[in-house]
Amino acid sequence: MRSIFLLRSIAAALCLTLAPALHAQSAIVAQRNLSIDLALTIAREALTECRAKGFHTSVVVLDRASQVLVVLRDESANAGTVDMARRKAYTAQLFRGSTAEFQQRTASDPKFAAQRDVTDTLALGGGLPIQSRGEILGGVASSGANPIDDVT
Repeated sequence: MRSIFLLRSIAAALCLTLAPALHAQSAIVAQRNLSIDLALTIAREALTECRAKGFHTSVVVLDRASQVLVVLRDESANAGTVDMARRKAYTAQLFRGSTAEFQQRTASDPKFAAQRDVTDTLALGGGLPIQSRGEILGGVASSGANPIDDVT
């Protein structure tokens, strides 16, 4: 019984202590996020474009927290393309640029080469950050085309 009273007292004290901070402007962080509808549209358009070029690919869209929002895999794409697309989308989002640029930069400049060692990055073309008003909201990538066409 004493421990319940003690926990309630601590909780009440914390509420009283934190209440002014909760009203402060900097205590609440607002951010824009991709909607699932927009993520689906992006993935569908990317898969449609790949199919139009004759490629059987997978497409992954990540949100701003690098969590998967959408995965679309062509019926004829192999399973490995899903993970590769996820890693490309992550790389594009993390380094704020296309994975083709990342591939070139990290191959040609020794001071950037170690970036390839970051877990889950993949230095292959096919990934782009999703940006709106200068803010990175996620990443999108496809995998399964040849290296030249995976860039576009």
